[in-house]
Amino acid sequence: MARILIVEDEAALAETLAYNIREEGHEVVLASDGLQGLDLARAQHPDLVILDLMLPKMDGFKVCRLLKFDERFKRIPIIIFSARSQQEDVALARETGAECYMVKPFDGSALLERIKELIADSAPGPSVTQKNQEVAK
Repeated sequence: MARILIVEDEAALAETLAYNIREEGHEVVLASDGLQGLDLARAQHPDLVILDLMLPKMDGFKVCRLLKFDERFKRIPIIIFSARSQQEDVALARETGAECYMVKPFDGSALLERIKELIADSAPGPSVTQKNQEVAK
């Protein structure tokens, strides 16, 4: 079971995401603005963060940057989850350290699959990629 922080200001969307992720057996922590999300990430040390870009108090890019440039939190995978689909936004998300960028509206099963992959890759021990490379040898 992983602890997943969802930072999303649309309450209905946040609750839908939380429900689906809990159904997969994970613990969910919710934040409704960027500052609260940053504080919860620092206090709760989640295994993964789902982060909206357009948030009150602090935007998602800044939250991502502050987490990824902090030695204590840089290994936490971050999925940027936004209605913004411009290439500049995707590129900036990568530059700030996000592992994944998903555009709203989203495919729920694709999001759950991506969560599973990122949690497996960030778990202690060999990553899924390393395990697959070893099998291929």
